[in-house]
Amino acid sequence: MKRIKIIVSYDGTNYCGWQIQPNGITIEEVLNKTISKLIHEDVKVIGASRTDSGVHALGNVAIFDSNTSIPPKRFMFALNQVLPDDIVVTHSEEVPMDWHPRYQESIKTYEYRIQVGEVPDPMRRLDHYFVSYHLDLEAMDKASKYLIGEHDFAGFTKEECQDKNTVRKIYNATWTKVDDSLIFTIQGNGFLYNMVRMIVGMMLQIGRGYYQPKYIKDVLENREKEVTKLTAQPQGLILREISYIDSDTKMGDQR
Repeated sequence: MKRIKIIVSYDGTNYCGWQIQPNGITIEEVLNKTISKLIHEDVKVIGASRTDSGVHALGNVAIFDSNTSIPPKRFMFALNQVLPDDIVVTHSEEVPMDWHPRYQESIKTYEYRIQVGEVPDPMRRLDHYFVSYHLDLEAMDKASKYLIGEHDFAGFTKEECQDKNTVRKIYNATWTKVDDSLIFTIQGNGFLYNMVRMIVGMMLQIGRGYYQPKYIKDVLENREKEVTKLTAQPQGLILREISYIDSDTKMGDQR
């Protein structure tokens, strides 16, 4: 028996998120069925991040245990031959049997992309959120700095969040502009259910001048729940990479 780690890139448009659920097909379900059929074993993958419905990934990490004779480093090539086009394994390797993607110390990087313009670009409809109004990028970037550090993010998650501990540490948060795209990048040791999308939803209100940048700090300190209705749409969100502290190699976007 050996444990194989894979890095998975996917377009989440047609999936109900990562985790198996009764109301639709998920990334986890597809991987389980495809790997099981390929190696003729009953496989259950365990993922590092349970991305939401419609959210994309360039570098989610998963493991599974198997007796397969396929060399671990070649497994990605075999699997990509039978996976659907919107799911691709970009790396595979053997890891110790006690290695677990959720319990290793890591840094997760998420990216949220917004297209600003008069009309949406149809080529970016699946990985950008389109807005036709002006956004104050300087105000949004100023607001993002209040996120850095260790905070209780209870005000930026929904009631159905199953995490009892809502404290997370954010290492970096910034907004940048590339042509007509505004890109929010945030790095932390973990994220709560809908946390990034709710932060972006609040940032959009700040960018439109409805709130001052400091309001982010108020939400963190007062654990306000009114931001729930401001959750940004899922298609702009991408899990870019997961870097494991005990590894010299970034487990994510290999570019």
